[in-house]
Amino acid sequence: MTTDIIAEFERSVLLADGAMGTELHRRGVAVGECFDALNLSNPDLVQNVHRDYIAAGADLIEANTFGTNRYQLGKHGLAKSVEEINRAAVELARQVIAVADRPVWLAASVGPLGVRMMPYGRLHPDEARAAFSEQIQALAAAKVDLLMLETFGDLRELSVAVAAARDVAVDVPVIASLSFAGDDHTLMGDSPEHAARELVALGVAGIGLNCSSGPEQLLQLLRAVRVPASDCLLSVMPNAGWPEQSGGRTMYAATPEYFAGYARAFAKSGARLIGGCCGTTAHHIRAMRAALDEGDVRSVPVSVQTFTQTDEIRPSVREQPTALAQKLAGDDFIVSVEMSPPRGYMPHKVLAGARMLAEAGADVINVADAPLARMRMSAWAVAYLLQRDVGAESVLHFPTRGRNLLRVQGDLLAAHALGVRNLFVIMGDPTSIGDYPQAMDTYDLAPSALIELIKRRFNSGRDHAGQLLGEPTHFVVGCALNMCARDLERELRVLRRKIRSGADFALTQPVYSAQSVRDFMQRFHSTDGEEILPVMVGVLPLYSERHARFLHNEVPGMEIPVDLMERMASASDAPAEGVRIAMELMAELRKTMGVRGVYLVPPFGRYEIAAEIMQAFDR
Repeated sequence: MTTDIIAEFERSVLLADGAMGTELHRRGVAVGECFDALNLSNPDLVQNVHRDYIAAGADLIEANTFGTNRYQLGKHGLAKSVEEINRAAVELARQVIAVADRPVWLAASVGPLGVRMMPYGRLHPDEARAAFSEQIQALAAAKVDLLMLETFGDLRELSVAVAAARDVAVDVPVIASLSFAGDDHTLMGDSPEHAARELVALGVAGIGLNCSSGPEQLLQLLRAVRVPASDCLLSVMPNAGWPEQSGGRTMYAATPEYFAGYARAFAKSGARLIGGCCGTTAHHIRAMRAALDEGDVRSVPVSVQTFTQTDEIRPSVREQPTALAQKLAGDDFIVSVEMSPPRGYMPHKVLAGARMLAEAGADVINVADAPLARMRMSAWAVAYLLQRDVGAESVLHFPTRGRNLLRVQGDLLAAHALGVRNLFVIMGDPTSIGDYPQAMDTYDLAPSALIELIKRRFNSGRDHAGQLLGEPTHFVVGCALNMCARDLERELRVLRRKIRSGADFALTQPVYSAQSVRDFMQRFHSTDGEEILPVMVGVLPLYSERHARFLHNEVPGMEIPVDLMERMASASDAPAEGVRIAMELMAELRKTMGVRGVYLVPPFGRYEIAAEIMQAFDR
């Protein structure tokens, strides 16, 4: 490590620039355009971004070369322009640096190829190595001070890029930087400690953490990698939080002031190069410059603390509580709405209904799993689509019936991998009443046992047999409750068992009398003397007199009071009367001790009725 920039890193912390793509997009470049081609087509725009970052206080800027490889450029018909565009990018940056009022270092950004390598894609590693070599050779010939191989989610691909750099740019220091998902692993599942050890073995000058979800995550990951990477300089360049879509633009929530505090924390935790990734602007860099210039933090010596692995399971400190968990911990009156998956494979109507419900005020949307044992699309897929396409947090119904122990655990892992964290554990409807009465109806776990498996095992990082999962899960688990059960003593016993198993909340069957809820709560308190877990009471708006009589006579646990039956029978507009009854009930429930919200069940899939109730209901 005799290179001048390495000596500079050893002397002090350097501040890099922020996002190039974010700035170009903010200045009018469409997301689908080739940002790298702007080095030729609009050089002034690229140079203005560089100037702004230097003016904000950056010690190092990155050339606009993140996607300047044959595969990424090939998507825009520019596969043969790799050398030309890379050289142009470096020259543009050099011109800006030449007129700066202080020394500024120049790095070249090298990103993933944009195509998967074998065995997860068709690209052979030798082809990938050739593509990286082509780009890096052009950058080395243009005389960059540093190669930033960044935003890699695949450690294997990054390793190939490092090998290519050693082939054609042996005199240029390399920082190999990975991006991490919300579970603190790369997109291909590598832990930060393992990745650091692998990269150290490759002889890189530095190891970087960039992109990901934001400063807090990368601060935790920095502390995780600094021991296995003790002989390397460390680089940290986080996103400005999770991206959100607003008005056709991608927005990031983390403010410059927020980044300023983390800049000092990064430096004190051993980072020698600090900057920003997606969503960061010159405003963020200016705030970070001011923070780093306070006191002597820029020259703080790197102090690597002794790290002892005390547990085989590394806790995932990054996971934020779900919105439902946060509301359960607060005082808000929660409104959850049930939706059923479609009968076919087209989810458009369900997604449209979910958007309407979310806009009307639903806090979470429950996704039923094969209600009434009818064949429908997997609830797992619908819960995932609701969160991905609508942005509505879901509660996945998880019946034990029809699942053996292997399938239960596999389905739990699948739900977690899809980002579904809220579960509602139930027995499920018997297949004898559904579309396939001859279908298997057995199960290995009762609901209370499944709750315990999730809360005591999976959320501690182990499966049913005690084997390590590698990471703890972060499920919030609800249980079923029937406040109008014929055998209330049994219902109370089962509820206590579910609470002991770790249930976080309860959803009840629909009720039609707030007094029955108060009676149940009083009975629970009189026998247990403790607070009941948060309860969301089921509310199923009546649609007609016939509907009311059916529920009362044919659905176990449903009791329609005589006065409500008479109101439905005499109403000139029965659906509207059902809405009024539901709203009156909700107003009473809101004042009832132990009730934290309602669980709206739209009659006959009429989601507009639930939306009407939520919009008119004063929380």
